[in-house]
Amino acid sequence: MSRDRSGRGARGRNRRVRIAASLAACALMTSGCVVVHGEREVLPAASRAEAARALARFTDAYNKADRAFDSSLDAGYVTGAFGAIDSARLKAGHANNPGGNSRHTPLTLTDARFTIPAKAGWPRWFVVDAQGNKGGSARWLMVFVRDGLGESWRVTYLTLVPARQVPKFRVGADGWAEAVPAPDLSSRYAAYLRDGGRTFADGPSTSGWRAIRAQQARKPGLVRQYIDEPLTRDAFAPLALRTADGGTLVFFASHHYEKRTAAAGTSVAVPNRDVQALTKGEVKQSLTLEFVANQAAVDPAGGGPVSVVGRVQGLTAAQGE
Repeated sequence: MSRDRSGRGARGRNRRVRIAASLAACALMTSGCVVVHGEREVLPAASRAEAARALARFTDAYNKADRAFDSSLDAGYVTGAFGAIDSARLKAGHANNPGGNSRHTPLTLTDARFTIPAKAGWPRWFVVDAQGNKGGSARWLMVFVRDGLGESWRVTYLTLVPARQVPKFRVGADGWAEAVPAPDLSSRYAAYLRDGGRTFADGPSTSGWRAIRAQQARKPGLVRQYIDEPLTRDAFAPLALRTADGGTLVFFASHHYEKRTAAAGTSVAVPNRDVQALTKGEVKQSLTLEFVANQAAVDPAGGGPVSVVGRVQGLTAAQGE
């Protein structure tokens, strides 16, 4: 009898273990596994309400940081190219105005339009096209990104684009846009600035910028040298959306250096106090300026020159010698 009861007890315990394991598996499928499978499932990056809240939180943090010239106040809401530009701007502002920004005007963004792609995996991201009270009539085109459910939305790209040049995006019946693999425009842009060519359409950020550089290089008494590099890793990775006409709107970053060297017996002038605040070393005969830029460009369907429709560049560091 004892052996029989013992057997039934063992079978009962085994059955309870199997049930517990099954329940644990079910729990895993209904909670943790959602995240795992979400890496493969095509899902909207955010709801429209969530995107609107992210925009409001960014604007509030941006204004607080600008008012105080304190980058810690919006550090959790910016990243990538725009984060590098914004952080350096606030650093210089604080160095020259430790009491805060006496010229602060709050940024307001109205008529916000949200383009939210459905995609698999991380990062998830969406685009905001809004009218700002700064930057004239240009639209503020911003990309919000995050790398996980527990992270806050951060602005990684911010460009100012004339309203007529903001493309229409391809949107499905479900209301979600189409994210596509981004071409490496950063490398192509760096090569174009160095060598020219027909990769990019004429414009102020392409042929116009090359012409300005050529003109500056001819000024007597001061030699200007330029180095342009792609910027594509981690938070600087390019992002792209399909446009309604089958083309692609690409957001990409780039890295630029300008070295100014004075003729023998002369010195290089530091352009302004903000540059001085970001300069290391003593400026004697040369000054090297380091910039980060972010661009929005339309890569047309069927090939053809790429049009840079928006570009924001900022000084991030300088070195005197």
